[in-house]
Amino acid sequence: MPRARYKSLVDTFAAAIRNGDMPPGTRLPTHRQLAAEHGLALVTASRVYAELEAMGLVSGETGRGTFVREIALPPGQGSGQMNVATGMLDLNFNYPSLPGQADLLRTALRQLALSGDLEALLRYQPHAGRMHERAAVARHLLNRGLAVEAEQVLVVSGAQHGLAVTMMALLKPGDVIAVDALTYSGFKVLAETLHLEIVAIPVTPAGPDLHHLQQLCRKRPVRAVYSMPTLHNPLGWVMSLEQREQLVAIAREHNLMIIEDAAYAFLAETPPPPLATLAPERTVYVGGLSKSVATGLRVGFVAAPAEWAKMLERTIMATTWNVPGVMCAIAVGWIEDGTVAQLEAQKRADAQARQALAAQVLMGLDYTSHPSSYFLWLPLAEEVRADQIAMTLQREHISVSTAEPFAVSAQVPHALRLALGSVAMPALREALIKVRKVVAW
Repeated sequence: MPRARYKSLVDTFAAAIRNGDMPPGTRLPTHRQLAAEHGLALVTASRVYAELEAMGLVSGETGRGTFVREIALPPGQGSGQMNVATGMLDLNFNYPSLPGQADLLRTALRQLALSGDLEALLRYQPHAGRMHERAAVARHLLNRGLAVEAEQVLVVSGAQHGLAVTMMALLKPGDVIAVDALTYSGFKVLAETLHLEIVAIPVTPAGPDLHHLQQLCRKRPVRAVYSMPTLHNPLGWVMSLEQREQLVAIAREHNLMIIEDAAYAFLAETPPPPLATLAPERTVYVGGLSKSVATGLRVGFVAAPAEWAKMLERTIMATTWNVPGVMCAIAVGWIEDGTVAQLEAQKRADAQARQALAAQVLMGLDYTSHPSSYFLWLPLAEEVRADQIAMTLQREHISVSTAEPFAVSAQVPHALRLALGSVAMPALREALIKVRKVVAW
């Protein structure tokens, strides 16, 4: 097919979608039907749809067909869409906050202003943090069931920076990482940016399909596995001790590095020990204070085997040089005086109250969550399209995320991920009532 004619067909479809002649949800002809109708080779018909999908106009769904997307909804809704319009109820992004936290910050700033070490905070800091700060984080991690030396701890600019430092330092472009088929959207963005290949581990209601991971490692040169064993985002599971031991056994058999994301782990009461405790020789544990304290306090931490610490430290130097001294001083002060532990306990209670509210409002709907998590996963009926539901809710001034930002496999489920931690309780009730009404309509 001449290039001009091929491009003309793409343009024809694109124009019809954009001007509303082909409304959202329209099922397009199969690849074979398109090829027969326009006298194309099958590979060319597939290329037409591939270009339309790359433009964000259609989505191909295995076993269902190719559908026109709701283009008024920003592509990738839920991934980094933090600038919510005035009057919009945000069930898209979690930034949990408690009454009185601003007063805590005022007090901390006053105390810092009176400290004798203030001038030192104006200078460059050690890349991995000052040793007393690393020791404070190590004591904090001990409360989470992870015993590490201060030298194994590196202070970073938030958990996302910790993930980036880990992947930049210990992996190289082309490396294969096994990841849950539904996973944290920020990890997907990092892997794509660093040219790492993600392969999907199917998920079950209780955790990843570890038998599939075992088979995957026998077929592919998997270098690492990324896991959220405690309060998985977006599915909320807490892996059992047996599952964790099985994952560790697979990692040892196939020499995998484990990247353990503990961003929401503080919300789970008495969970099994971290993967970093079960496999300390091959696990990098990444956490932070964004969810447990405040998103604006960009302080995180990485705990790793001692032999990897220097590589991680060098990457911190190459990216941010060091965590801002003032931020780190406040965070460490709050760790040492018990403020962090107090906020974590209060936020667990807050999350439990929000889940109880969701259970009341959404009663009868089939959804997945954890009783202490700040989010829930709401699958939609087979005939319902997530992008259209999200757009309808946006018109109702509610921002939600579809499954797209979290999906690793080619098959993207039609589901919503609802963040419960960013709006006041009365507004949350109002938003959830509207969600129920739209989903059940």
